[in-house]
Amino acid sequence: MTTILVVNSGSSSFKYQLIDIEVERTLASGLVERIGEASGRSTHHVGDETFERDLPIPDHTAGFGVMLDAFA
Repeated sequence: MTTILVVNSGSSSFKYQLIDIEVERTLASGLVERIGEASGRSTHHVGDETFERDLPIPDHTAGFGVMLDAFA
């Protein structure tokens, strides 16, 4: 399996997809939003399941940590 992580980053949010490029299939996707606000939000999709979290996300570095935690 060969995977690629695609990230579309904005000033206060970013979207992402983890794609298996050999079979052209999305393995996971999500959105980290309200970065820098008092309460951020993470939404992570895997198959038919959706995982949502509300937590402080002070900057994009912390947002990437939230995304990586969702993959784990």
